[in-house]
Amino acid sequence: MSPLANKTILLTGASSGIGQATARGLLDRGARVIGVSRRPDSLSQGIIPIKADLTSRDDIQQIFRQIDRIDALVNNAGIAYLSRIIDGNPADWEEMWRVNVFALSLCSQLALRHFPKKGGRIVNISSMSGHRVPPTGGFYAPTKFAVRAISDAMRLEIKASGLPVQVGCVSPGFVDTPLLDHYFRGREEALQKTREAMTMLEPEDVARCVIQLLETPDHVEIGDILLRSAEQKV
Repeated sequence: MSPLANKTILLTGASSGIGQATARGLLDRGARVIGVSRRPDSLSQGIIPIKADLTSRDDIQQIFRQIDRIDALVNNAGIAYLSRIIDGNPADWEEMWRVNVFALSLCSQLALRHFPKKGGRIVNISSMSGHRVPPTGGFYAPTKFAVRAISDAMRLEIKASGLPVQVGCVSPGFVDTPLLDHYFRGREEALQKTREAMTMLEPEDVARCVIQLLETPDHVEIGDILLRSAEQKV
């Protein structure tokens, strides 16, 4: 029996891509999955739906008014636009910051109030772009560097407070998900060439890493898992 059997996992961005694959993997292991999405009708069967827009502070707070105890939080929701610092659209910057950084931080803070006394887990979906800035990183890469810093800061604060909570990240390279369509918006030919040039990671590849962090014994803490296609150069 999986250590996740009968555990309750709150998962943001659960309706597609990495979130959908993670939800299915958790359900297969007997977990109870609460899925947060702007499109709850797209959630896989068996997921407990919560509709929320993570750009809204009120919506985020409302999520946690609807739940009782949870054993883990997976901050999967994210937005990726190709928006340069020197001439990008500030509206794109703001949306990425609100979802990738602010929502992740607030969800983590509120989740701590719902963990059992024996502890819980927080897993943040970050990116290889949080470890190096690619040529097209734009404003997206800084948001993922922020996720890395927030995860480290939260881990230190949690340890200093004596809370039995572990914080980990999964940082993938290119994953073939709908998020890529946003990132390559207006550059569809470049996306097609990228797909032709390499076998990208599948959402299930990342989901397995998320589940590994959630199933790890309590005395083991994994800070970050970096993974990319064997054919991705950087």
